[in-house]
Amino acid sequence: MLLGAMSLACVRLPTPPALVDEGATRKGLRAGPGGAPLDFTAKRWPDGSTWRLSQERGSVVLLDVWATWCEPCRESLPFYGDVATQFAGKGLKVYALSVDADTSPIGPFMQELKLSLPVLHDPGAAMAEETLKVRQMPTSFVIDRRGIVRHVHEGLSEDYFQQTLTEVEALLAEPAAP
Repeated sequence: MLLGAMSLACVRLPTPPALVDEGATRKGLRAGPGGAPLDFTAKRWPDGSTWRLSQERGSVVLLDVWATWCEPCRESLPFYGDVATQFAGKGLKVYALSVDADTSPIGPFMQELKLSLPVLHDPGAAMAEETLKVRQMPTSFVIDRRGIVRHVHEGLSEDYFQQTLTEVEALLAEPAAP
């Protein structure tokens, strides 16, 4: 388990992060209109209740995989909080998926950064590695209303923020699935 052992690097990139374009396949993770909808379950932090991605159908979902020990995540998570606020009530749901093995640092981390994003927990990072194929941190997924991964961003760069906003706006402008 790469993430669970913290051997996966947190990456701040000088150039735009790698993307999965529409119709592309990345190590078994399908993206784009022709891909199959993604589905998985995770535990909500702090209460441990079960969350399922398929319950979000009809909404655009921005899912960020992060950890408290990841320095670039300290930059990306506040951005996601701002995006969640900017598009509140417009059909966007933003979730922060922590791969921390221990949940005790999550609360202080969220307080320090003044974040109120809903947090999901993947202890040991099994789902992040096996289902989402995460290779570096942070990694974010922009998922359309049908549950199809349309964009994947690995690492963090300055260009990434505007690109993510553009992608979210485009997906929110698409008609809702029947």
